[in-house]
Amino acid sequence: MSTENEGTAVPADHPAAPSTPTTPPTPPAPPTAPPASAPTPAAADAPTAAQPPTAAQPPAPEAAPAPAPDAAHAAHTPAHTPAHAPAPESAASTPAPAAAGGGWPPPPPTVPAWGAPPPPAAPEAPRRRTGGLVAAVLVAALVAGGIGGGIGYWAAQRGDDGVSSTTVSSGEAPASFKREPGTVAAVAATALPSVVTIQAKSGGSQGEGEGGTGTGFVYDQEGHIVTNNHVVASAADGGTLSVTFPDGKSYDAEVVGRAEGYDVAVLKLTNAPKGLKPLPLGDSDKVAVGDSTIAIGAPFGLSNTVTTGIISAKNRPVASGDGSGGSNSYMSALQTDASINPGNSGGPLLDASGAVIGINSAIQSTGSGFGQSQAGSIGLGFAIPVNQAKNVAQQLIRTGKPVYPVIGATVNMQEQGEGATIASQGSGGTPSVTPDGPAAKAGLKAGDVITGFGGHQIDSGPSLISEIWTHKPGDQVKITYERDGKTSTATVTLGERTGDS
Repeated sequence: MSTENEGTAVPADHPAAPSTPTTPPTPPAPPTAPPASAPTPAAADAPTAAQPPTAAQPPAPEAAPAPAPDAAHAAHTPAHTPAHAPAPESAASTPAPAAAGGGWPPPPPTVPAWGAPPPPAAPEAPRRRTGGLVAAVLVAALVAGGIGGGIGYWAAQRGDDGVSSTTVSSGEAPASFKREPGTVAAVAATALPSVVTIQAKSGGSQGEGEGGTGTGFVYDQEGHIVTNNHVVASAADGGTLSVTFPDGKSYDAEVVGRAEGYDVAVLKLTNAPKGLKPLPLGDSDKVAVGDSTIAIGAPFGLSNTVTTGIISAKNRPVASGDGSGGSNSYMSALQTDASINPGNSGGPLLDASGAVIGINSAIQSTGSGFGQSQAGSIGLGFAIPVNQAKNVAQQLIRTGKPVYPVIGATVNMQEQGEGATIASQGSGGTPSVTPDGPAAKAGLKAGDVITGFGGHQIDSGPSLISEIWTHKPGDQVKITYERDGKTSTATVTLGERTGDS
């Protein structure tokens, strides 16, 4: 293998390891070996020098013209030996050995331990230790290189699988990786099985009525599904509704009740499966700007889509249409930058714990007003606070009809910026302030401008209605109003109206 070739090449190029034992060109060296059987103390003191010949050894000048291939290299070596080893210094103390060879490796005619005749006892021992050390280093280098090459080859075989690639993958990650509670992936995995895609079709010949796609979520184990009114409005009269779960199973559904003003509707699965898991409901009053949000829905029909964002604002007054030219709905909405598009309507807006804090209902898109047009998200989405939606859903399940809190006054819905102005008269010429109604009892009159309601600033008629509908009938709420340039306060006890008018 290539690793072996590299191993044999290293000693050949290294000045401390002569490659073959056949290099000595001068046979006169062997005859001088017998007198060396009696080593001199000077030779024993030179552990790194070449094996020193006896006095009968020919002087160095005779060795210079030796024609051996390594002789020229060895003759050049003494000039650099001080940088390689201390052998020349030891040889200098004994002139005769220094002439024979002054350093490591030894110059001709003498030969290293590998090519010398049977080595003398004492002088050869130091040489063998040094040579053994060098050889051990070379062997260790080769072994290390072999291990590295072997590991590299093994890794390539293990990771390549016949394809040229340097990608490293871990087959154990999917099995051992755990997502901590509160991560988006963990929340989505828990919530998705309880989020459904709703297909609504209006009544028509041969079932070819128009319809659309929306989202809803499991409210209880009895099979109630909460969604937006505008999702199911087209199928409310003689149409059909189907609900599809993420596992692909579909069920027929019917409308239990709708609240146009709140834009909330409740459906019931006709054959609800067992084991339904309702989504937990949070507390929208405790939501703070900056809290994380997770929206799940079917934007443009893409079911089970998960997007994330934050709460961008609270108590945002929003009026949105039901998509069919009916009455507008009003909400004091949670604003989020989580991506919401047509088809997300009716889906849950979750907090970081996976609890529902709102029902996605409307978006603001470029070139259009609030509502569910086909324009895409620009990061301005609005959700009905779940505290309000829960109250409406419970009322619809109990009676099938919504109940609205009212103040008993008609306000101007066009003006904004200065508050909500009580109109001079109501619809059809009726009084703008209902006699003996909540507003009348609080002392309000036509022309009064309501600027505050329950601690929230009011800048228009829609914002007033949005705030009123966050309460229940019978609640007592403090209001601030202006009359003839003077600011006053009063407390109003909210009345009620049943059903959509």
